[in-house]
This record gives sequence, structure tokens and C-alpha cells, in this order.
Amino acid sequence: MGMKALVQWFDSDFGSESLVEARAQADRVDLGRSTAFVLLHGVCLGVFWVGWSWTAVAVAVALYWIRMFAITGFYHRYFSHRSFQTSRGMQFLFAVLGSSAIQRGPLWWAAHHRHHHQHSDEEPDTHSPRQHGFWWAHMGWITSPRNFPTDYSRVKDLARYPELVFLNRFDALVPLLLGATLYGAGAWLERAHPDLGTSGGQLLIWGFISTVVLFHCTCFINSLAHVFGRQRFATGDTSRNSLLLALLTLGEGWHNNHHHYMHSTRQGFYWWEIDLTYYGLKALSWTGLIWDLRPVPAEVLAKDRSDAVKPDVATADRLSPVE
Repeated sequence: MGMKALVQWFDSDFGSESLVEARAQADRVDLGRSTAFVLLHGVCLGVFWVGWSWTAVAVAVALYWIRMFAITGFYHRYFSHRSFQTSRGMQFLFAVLGSSAIQRGPLWWAAHHRHHHQHSDEEPDTHSPRQHGFWWAHMGWITSPRNFPTDYSRVKDLARYPELVFLNRFDALVPLLLGATLYGAGAWLERAHPDLGTSGGQLLIWGFISTVVLFHCTCFINSLAHVFGRQRFATGDTSRNSLLLALLTLGEGWHNNHHHYMHSTRQGFYWWEIDLTYYGLKALSWTGLIWDLRPVPAEVLAKDRSDAVKPDVATADRLSPVE
């Protein structure tokens, strides 16, 4: 692994190729920059040394749900689709929480997701099971140098906030701080409350386990949600609805609904389609922390399977800025 790849673990924009140069490369696994991805999974084996406790499991579960909400509610429904409005402070807070999930920075995430909607299941779609196979769509695409740079031209509405650009560029910073916090908290609990049976190493390892499970459940939407489930709407791609995936991802499993109309805050279009992210966002709107949640128009629900729709992703740049 070269020095450039090592530095890019901490500064993702360091020495980045232009988008043209990156896209010109063939899809392949870049071993240098993918080492951290492999280590993320390997560290979980440390559970055989540190063991478990109810405290560690509770922390891991809480971290999973909090960060899943940050990914689904803000990385996806806010940064990628601008389906509601919020303040600059809340925008930054949830960008920080999302960054702790080790799914790269908010601008990188949103840029790739907007690209996905523009080319869903077409040849340029970087994580299409139809085009590239299941495992590449699930996680292989993340390891390819073609997909490392952030396409800032796709997120001009977000790139004008220097704090978001900073988080995006130094996307390892928040996960490192989280890891240090978990270790410190566990070490303190070991001394102050030994009856809880936890330690710094144990909380840290279970934090990694939580992160890996979170990563794969998020990626199931790129892979499984395009091969498993039912299609209510003819969207021109293979997106599907799945209750199981919706439960694992706080509502993201209603993927065919989402590809039919991506601008709505709500992805469970009907009351029986459980969408926990939407319920959480609705509760935040009652406090005034977010507002202007975009509904599902009646004419969208009225369309049947014969109405194939290709979404317009350009609207994100035209939405009003945060206040």
C-alpha cells in the first residue's frame, strides 16, 4: 500500500483523480484503499477475546438504530433527496451522526445516490445487480477506484456549506472519535461499575459489530431490494418492496415505492407499510426542528404498474436552501 492510499484513509480528497480519470478505469478492487474496509470486518473477530455483556449489546443495538436513522432520515431522505427542510445546525448534527456509520461522507453518499436514481439499473449505475451482479452491487462497488472521488457537481446545493465539505473530506474523523469515546466509556464503566461486566475493549469491539451490521443492512437496499420483494409500480428498473428489509432499515425496504416517487419524505406510501424513519421525522417536525415534509401526491398513488416513470434527479439542486 502506497503513501497516497494511506493518507486517503484520513483525507479522502487527497490526490484524488479527476472524475473523468476515475470513471475511465475498469472496475476492480483497490487493495490499498480497501484495506480499512477489510479491517473493519476483521476487528469484529475480537469478540472471541473480549466476550459480551448486556451493556455492550445494548450499546451496539442503540448505536445501530441511532445511526440507521441518521443514514435513512438525513443521508438519504434529506441530503440525497431534500424531501424536507431543516436548519443548518440540525443539518450538521445529523451529518456528524451519519458520518459515524463509516459509510463515507454525506456529499459522497448523496452524489452517488443521485447518480443511482438517474441511471437506475442502466449500465452507468455503479451498484446495479442487473448490470454488475449481486455481490458487486452489495459491496464490491465501494472498493473500486472508479467510485472513490466525490462528484461535487452533483451536490452543489450541499457543497456550499464548508462544514459539510470538511466532514466529507475527513470522513474518518468522526468514526475515530466514536471509537475513542466507546473505549473510554467502557474503561470508566469497568472501574466505576464492575457489576456491568464490560470494558473499554469490549465496548469498542461491539461498536465495530454494530457498524458492520449497519453497513450490510444499508447495502441490502442496493442489492436485495433489487432482487427480492414485490413491484407495485412499473419504474423501469428492478426496485422492489420488502417488509423484512423495511424493518431492518427503518423503512427503506419500500424501495419500489421510493423509485416510483423519490421526492416524498415517506417511503411507506400506505398506513400498513411500516416506515419508522418517517415516524421519527414526523415527530421531529412537531418540535419545529425540521419542516416542509413532502407528501406523496394523490396522482402518484393513482398510477398503476403500466406507468413506467424515470425520475428527475435534477430537482435537488433547485430546492430552497436551509435556513
